[in-house]
Amino acid sequence: MTPRKDLLDIASLTDEEISFVLDNAGPFKDLFKRSVKKVPTLKGRTMLTLFYEPSTRTRSSFEVAASRLSADVTHFDIESSSVVKGESVLDTVETLEAMRVDYIVVRHKQAGTPNLIAKNTRASVINAGDGWHAHPTQALLDAFTLREIHKDLRGCRALIVGDIQHSRVARSTSLIFRRLGMQVAYLAPGSMMPREVPQEIPQFGNWTDAFEWKPDVIYLLRVQGERLDEPLIPSSAEYHRNYGLTDERVKVLRERGLHLMHPGPVNRGVEITDAGMSYEKCLINQQVENGIAVRMSVLYWLRPGAAE
Repeated sequence: MTPRKDLLDIASLTDEEISFVLDNAGPFKDLFKRSVKKVPTLKGRTMLTLFYEPSTRTRSSFEVAASRLSADVTHFDIESSSVVKGESVLDTVETLEAMRVDYIVVRHKQAGTPNLIAKNTRASVINAGDGWHAHPTQALLDAFTLREIHKDLRGCRALIVGDIQHSRVARSTSLIFRRLGMQVAYLAPGSMMPREVPQEIPQFGNWTDAFEWKPDVIYLLRVQGERLDEPLIPSSAEYHRNYGLTDERVKVLRERGLHLMHPGPVNRGVEITDAGMSYEKCLINQQVENGIAVRMSVLYWLRPGAAE
């Protein structure tokens, strides 16, 4: 299959491309069991991370993925760069072009910035999250994680809980789940529910109605207060009481055998309790591990020169 240059969102991917990335993530994950976890696939290539927003998990995951493929990895330090002096994104891209990097992994608070960069560089651009728009590798790793549990995802039901309105994860993950034949529903307070929701996605305002929908997996979103100009809920305690995974709700998950997911990092006592984190069907750590395998697959798929 001919690879494309960039990965900017889920919507632009074909079913074949989604399957390619997910299918190849499995063999890459098998490498983790070896004493030597590196392969020479990207030897001589360079990946640069360009993060205009703080990130620990996503950036580290990409760096480990590239390292295991034998690529050289470097980070463009925004805080000590000319960006703080007013340098524009395109000025920065022009500088990176001169460095001849092969991949640029971008995170930016402004939706559409990775697309702008992709149009102005020969490097393969990977969107690591842009505003409220998209987070494609998170969606791919979520789908891969569920495929390890449910070999056939058709008909599987996922309940996404939290700040749907401001979540790029919710947008990307709900889309890929539905592309793979799953059913998706939203549970959120009115202030966090999008005004426009696809007709096929049920919307719930409380856990009682949501549980009656009989989901197979609960996907909690992080309450991202740092992205909001003003609070959408009176307090984190009230959010936890009404929409968080309390100890009592963990008992319901256990009784029904439901799986639990979260993109991380978690806010304990807000979205989830300690009991939820230690719940035997909690997939959060599996998501972290699978994130490396999926990002290895993405880098392999977008490998410069592979289509020549």
